[in-house]
Amino acid sequence: MTSQLERSHKIILCGPVDRVFPLFTPIGETLWVDGWEPEFLHLHSGETQQGMVFRTVHGDETTLWACADWDPAGHRVRYVRVTPDSRFGFVEVACRKAIDGGTEATIAYTFTALNAVGKSYLSALTEDAFARMIEAWKVRIDAWLLADASAGSRHDWN
Repeated sequence: MTSQLERSHKIILCGPVDRVFPLFTPIGETLWVDGWEPEFLHLHSGETQQGMVFRTVHGDETTLWACADWDPAGHRVRYVRVTPDSRFGFVEVACRKAIDGGTEATIAYTFTALNAVGKSYLSALTEDAFARMIEAWKVRIDAWLLADASAGSRHDWN
């Protein structure tokens, strides 16, 4: 079993980069991730900026997150995350305008196992499993973008 891994996958999304990038913030993810309910510990407003800290719960796992790098002009964000009973990691999202006017998003994870549970999690996160996970994000994000556009919604992103 591996104790450290890196995974990266690129997707093309159907919206312009200025509309897509905010969907990778903690508040933005509430729009397309079922059950994503971040609890903001520092910057209770949830405004995304370097140094913000929040917590998520998924099933029986609690994960603590911090925004390590925030570059909204460059459409890049990097989070540090720790699931104390399993793994430590970094998540980086970088977006750029795609040729067709959509957005190319590259999502990269680096994980280090903290124990046997973490090693088991990392062993299951094969390159194919990671690609399937990120491709499922594409389906949900594109569906949200299309529904939001047809509703004529405008969001005040932070």
